[in-house]
Amino acid sequence: MKKIPSFTINHEKLLRGIYVSRKDQVGSDVVTTFDIRMKEPNREPAISGPAIHAMEHLAATYLRNNEEWKDRVIYWGPMGCLTGNYLLLRGDLESKDIVELMKETFRFIAEFEGEVPGATPRDCGNYSFMDLAEAKREAKKYLEEVLSHMTEANLVYPI
Repeated sequence: MKKIPSFTINHEKLLRGIYVSRKDQVGSDVVTTFDIRMKEPNREPAISGPAIHAMEHLAATYLRNNEEWKDRVIYWGPMGCLTGNYLLLRGDLESKDIVELMKETFRFIAEFEGEVPGATPRDCGNYSFMDLAEAKREAKKYLEEVLSHMTEANLVYPI
C-alpha cells in the first residue's frame, strides 16, 4: 500500500511551526490543511489528552467566531500523536498567511478565563477530560517560543 503524504515528512527534522500539509480541490474551492505543530516529534513530550482537548474546544470556538476567518474554517482538531493540531481552511493558502491568525488564536487560549465552551455533559462526549491550566501553559509556550519568532524553517516542511 502506498504511504500517504503526511507519513513521508521527515519527523526527525520537523520543528515546531505552521506547515501546509496538503491542498485538496473540493468542487470549485481549494481546502488547505495546516499542520499546527506544537511539539518536535519524538524529541519532546506530547501534549496531554486533557490539555489538547481543552485547546480544541477553545480554538474551534475562537476560530468559528473570528469575523475575518469564520466563513473559511472547516475543521480544527488534534493530531493522533498529540504533537499538534490540524486546521482546515477554505482557500489556496500558505503557512505565512495564517501566522497572525494563529498568534491571535493561541493568545486567546493562553489568556482564557472561565468555563471551557462546550465542556458540559450535554455538549461534549468526554467533558471532564479537559485541563484548562495545562492548555493555557502549552498555548503560551507555543505563542512565545514559536509563533513570535517564525522563520522559514518553521513554515516549510524539512526535506
